[in-house]
Amino acid sequence: MPFIPHTDQDVQKMLAVIGVDSIDALFDEIPPQLRAKPLVGIPEGLSEMAMMRMMSDRAEQDAGALCFIGAGAYEHHIPAAVWDIASRGEFLTAYTPYQAEASQGTLQVIYEYQSMICQLTGLDVANASLYDGASGLAEAVLMAVRANRKSKSRKVLLAASLHPLYRKVVGSVVGNQQIELEDLPVNEASLSLNLEALESFVGQDYAALVIQQPNFLGSIEDVHALTDWAQANGMLVIGVVNPTALALLAPPGEWGRNGADIAVGEGQPLGLPLASGGPYFGFLSCKQKLVRQMPGRIIGRTEDLEGNEGFTLTLQAREQHIRRSKATSNICTNQGLAVTAATIYLSLLGNKGLTKVAQASHQNAHVLAKKLTSVDGVKLRSSTAFFHEFVIELPLDVGVVLERMAEQNVLAGFDLSSFDAADLKNCLLVCVTEVKTKTDLDVFVSALKRALEQEDAQC
Repeated sequence: MPFIPHTDQDVQKMLAVIGVDSIDALFDEIPPQLRAKPLVGIPEGLSEMAMMRMMSDRAEQDAGALCFIGAGAYEHHIPAAVWDIASRGEFLTAYTPYQAEASQGTLQVIYEYQSMICQLTGLDVANASLYDGASGLAEAVLMAVRANRKSKSRKVLLAASLHPLYRKVVGSVVGNQQIELEDLPVNEASLSLNLEALESFVGQDYAALVIQQPNFLGSIEDVHALTDWAQANGMLVIGVVNPTALALLAPPGEWGRNGADIAVGEGQPLGLPLASGGPYFGFLSCKQKLVRQMPGRIIGRTEDLEGNEGFTLTLQAREQHIRRSKATSNICTNQGLAVTAATIYLSLLGNKGLTKVAQASHQNAHVLAKKLTSVDGVKLRSSTAFFHEFVIELPLDVGVVLERMAEQNVLAGFDLSSFDAADLKNCLLVCVTEVKTKTDLDVFVSALKRALEQEDAQC
């Protein structure tokens, strides 16, 4: 419940002075169908003690479970120093650095973060962070439509292998701005984009092509061929990328002959824990020629008249800073604390450390995939190369298997039966990172065997 100091009597006095009967009367120009409805299904507020007990009980439900879910949120080892430093008062309580002279530390952290994102993505410029990867992609789509002045269609070609939640967010954001989204289909055998289908889109007017690498199903896309094809057909290329995978895979700036134009993704793997759905942050980088269309803020490094280094807000393209008609977005935060943790994480690991994390995740995933294919009735859904997620097909309903494995404290993966871009009935998306040991992988295999044997016993 918010703290509102005015009593009911205070409110009535104010309404009487301005000559209206109720607060609702102040908004009578808003049609009833557009007004927010009362919240339903929301329980009564709890006391602090009751709330802490409830959250503690929920946290215990996850205790001891091995998690192989992935699907956009990844469990990585986070060095203790990351949050020890990020939790210091000067970082924990920092707000948007409007006053550069009082915010040099915060500005420097964001500048270093931007520099690291540019190194990871191979592009020229990165901004202060976005809310999350999905809304970041929506911003990237809007940015591409504004920037591609050769395109008049306001249409964007979207890989059908894109994360389904990203697809929903993008649709929600751009749907009311006369931007159309069309799908580039998936090859059901390879679980990657169908390159043969490109021919049907040749000559059509699209502002951009969105490619996810690795895609939602774990497969490695032929980003070089896709990027060259899109740019040859007048499209900008937006790459949706996993930052950890970029330690091994070609960065978007090196895709094809000329590189992708925009890269965006979820920063959660860079030092942020899995904590009931948050916090997340999005990152976005682009070629220099598109910088004026980039949303959010860009921190720059400069020198004063005496040659002392300083940091400042270089570009701020939102409506609070410039005319509303010139604004590129209404992003109002840079997710500063999450970005600070990511910057510390990347600084501690360095290039070699992040590469080791990616290599260990890749190796563990392939070891588990090989072990699982030895289980009767289980097979890999595709032979396409993958990073640290892959799809297995089971001999019975995935929901039943997930439930039985959860009873054994194994969160086995993400049920793909609702993914409508391919025929994935009885298919499970499994993720493995560097935190899993050989014992963990063997526990997964044993739990799956027991879950399947339970079905045989019932038969």
